[in-house]
Amino acid sequence: QIHLVESGGASVQAGGSLRLSCAASGYDRTNDCMGWFRQAPGKAREGIATIVIGGGMTYYADSVKDRFTISQDNPKNTVYLQMNGLEPEDTAMYYCAAGSRLIATMTWGGCDFGYWGQGTQVTVSS
Repeated sequence: QIHLVESGGASVQAGGSLRLSCAASGYDRTNDCMGWFRQAPGKAREGIATIVIGGGMTYYADSVKDRFTISQDNPKNTVYLQMNGLEPEDTAMYYCAAGSRLIATMTWGGCDFGYWGQGTQVTVSS
């Protein structure tokens, strides 16, 4: 079982930057990747970035490529999402997710995700 807690969401103006953090605790022997998703009101949850634990390989949605960067601090069991050049269209609830082949509920970016955080709100004003 893995528990995820996101932080760092805020209200910013267009063009601004934010860094989201996701602190993970617990263990799942099939967890080999982490990711970030977002969901805007009235829209489906969409994957935006994944990272392979330890290996560092990343994958991004086209909508955030070259603006967002996912990274990991393994000793701290923390994953980050650096968001630059924020646009009003980036306004959403952002969720951290951990991979699990045992209880996967969504597959995206080559990772089967089974654990989800509660989310952190990002609001970008024009």
